[in-house]
Amino acid sequence: MMVPLYEQVASKIDELWEEEIRFLQDIGRFPSTLGNEADLQRFIAEYLQKELQLEVDSFVPNVKELCHHPGFSPVEWSYNNRPVVVGIWRTSGPKIGKSVIFQGHIDVVSPEPTSLWKYNPWGATIVGNKMYGRGIQDMKSGVAAMIFALKAIRELNIELGADVLIQSVIEEECTGNGALAALERGYTADGALIPEPFGLKAVTSQVGVIWVRVKVTGSGAHTERADQAVNAIEKAYMLIDALKKYEEHLNEEPHHPDFTHKKHPLNINIGTIRGGDWPSNVPSECTFEARIGFYPGISPNVVKKNIIEWLEKAAQQDEWLRKVQPEITFYGFHAEGVSIDDDQELFKVLEKAHTLATGEKTLERQALTCTTDIRFFNLYYGIPATCYGPIGSGMHGVDEWVDLDSVKTVTKSYAAFLLKWCGVRQHESITGGKHENKR
Repeated sequence: MMVPLYEQVASKIDELWEEEIRFLQDIGRFPSTLGNEADLQRFIAEYLQKELQLEVDSFVPNVKELCHHPGFSPVEWSYNNRPVVVGIWRTSGPKIGKSVIFQGHIDVVSPEPTSLWKYNPWGATIVGNKMYGRGIQDMKSGVAAMIFALKAIRELNIELGADVLIQSVIEEECTGNGALAALERGYTADGALIPEPFGLKAVTSQVGVIWVRVKVTGSGAHTERADQAVNAIEKAYMLIDALKKYEEHLNEEPHHPDFTHKKHPLNINIGTIRGGDWPSNVPSECTFEARIGFYPGISPNVVKKNIIEWLEKAAQQDEWLRKVQPEITFYGFHAEGVSIDDDQELFKVLEKAHTLATGEKTLERQALTCTTDIRFFNLYYGIPATCYGPIGSGMHGVDEWVDLDSVKTVTKSYAAFLLKWCGVRQHESITGGKHENKR
């Protein structure tokens, strides 16, 4: 029953393909950067309600309720008018399969400087088999795939044997608090899939991530007496150099077992720097922000302590910084790493679904040197979860694109997963007859 039914669903996905492409273009044209997610979330909520007839909950994360959770990341901004959207398809009758969450984030990073782009970052431009745009690969293409996998099944009047939740979340790119808010609201299931665009492979491990901010104070002056002043930017570079040495130190240490195949698994990135306001002024302040990676099994608090000690030790080597110590704070990502046992039914069912969609016998696994929202499901809620999504390039860079064939493949894989994981209670065949399938 499984293969013939899957073939019907795959055919329906082919039939809906042009609609899925238009949907991806529609959501890709929303500039849903941090703080600007509301319009897109309203669009998705309306689509889930009207097109898929799902029960929809749209809500704003409550920091007071979340801030004591070990997975919460501290924020310096408001969640007003920045909703998380959850669509629920409830099975009728007794549960005969397992429930699932399909989750995707709609927040995207800035496309700046847009002058470097060949294509409009908000244009969702199609050239050949690629669609270009900020967030098209990461990860609006996956959001389209997971929604249309369920849409195809719904349009064939297939009734699954367990609930399906579609979660459209915010802040995967900086905190993960959107995912946490949905789980804390009670939207849990027996498994979860996130179609992050890592090339039709299942994720079995990922590093932890924290963000650090370092503020350096100098002694400003006109440049005519620069030799008597202290340049905050130059002092900041001493600490940036210290962080890069810390990165070298981390990667020279024994690697976590999941990352032995990677020469340089832990990255420290200097992401922003601000200092000075006039070329002829010696700057009095300079602030830089960095992203720090670390292995699964290590507490973010331990990493923060290590960073502070490392930077304070570096500051002691400079006469000025010894007296006027840098101000070190943490905000944003407070994300633990996670290592996942892939000898679980979730991976086995996903592999079978991948085989149906691609013809490949095995599903490749991979360890990520970044973080995703799967950490919440695996670490705090006992929900097996992994990422499996499309192929593309330019993530967080210039002229980001996704391979459209791979988007269709992911849609079919997710549909096959739903049939097997949730079970099929009832469906109408192409000829209209009703069939029972107890899985």
